[in-house]
Amino acid sequence: MSTTEIEKADFTTRDEPLQLFADWLEEARATEPNDPTAMSVATVDADGLPNVRMTLLKDFDERGLVFYTNFESQKGTEILASRKAALGFHWKSLRRQVRFRGPVEVVSEEEADAYFKSRPRDSRIGAWASQQSRPLESKFALEKAVAKFAMKHAIGDVPRPPYWSGFRVKPVYIEFWKDGAFRLHDRIVFQRDGGGDGWSKTRLYP
Repeated sequence: MSTTEIEKADFTTRDEPLQLFADWLEEARATEPNDPTAMSVATVDADGLPNVRMTLLKDFDERGLVFYTNFESQKGTEILASRKAALGFHWKSLRRQVRFRGPVEVVSEEEADAYFKSRPRDSRIGAWASQQSRPLESKFALEKAVAKFAMKHAIGDVPRPPYWSGFRVKPVYIEFWKDGAFRLHDRIVFQRDGGGDGWSKTRLYP
């Protein structure tokens, strides 16, 4: 077994959390039967009450983790108000979990445009038709809105709505969890050192 394979086998020896996450995500893509990029997104509302829902990771690099949404939705308005969020990944096939916490920034117009253009045309129409998180009088009303915008954008490109873009969570806290026998799990936390680029690493009791 090579040094790299040994390091992957014992993740507690790793010192680069984003590379470790990339390796775990790659393994999840091969083992998870559905949506290995599915993640929970936790926010708080104006009263400080937590909110959580599932969405899909669309991109990540050393700057952070990116997902896209309607900025007028619950998660959109809550993130814009606090500029903070937490993310959670759970891969049942691997018996692993990763948690991220950190401040949030809006992706660039160029990033949002590029991703929106990559979506299926019907999904782009849906972004215009759905008043996400707001009351819907009937399924017919949604179908009517879809038909309206499909007709409006019947020819040519479907532009990105001004209220639709992406968020980048810039992690300052990353926790890796791996299942162990008799609940003796491995938990390793990485935290940013004084707001800089380095990471400190701590093992936690399971």
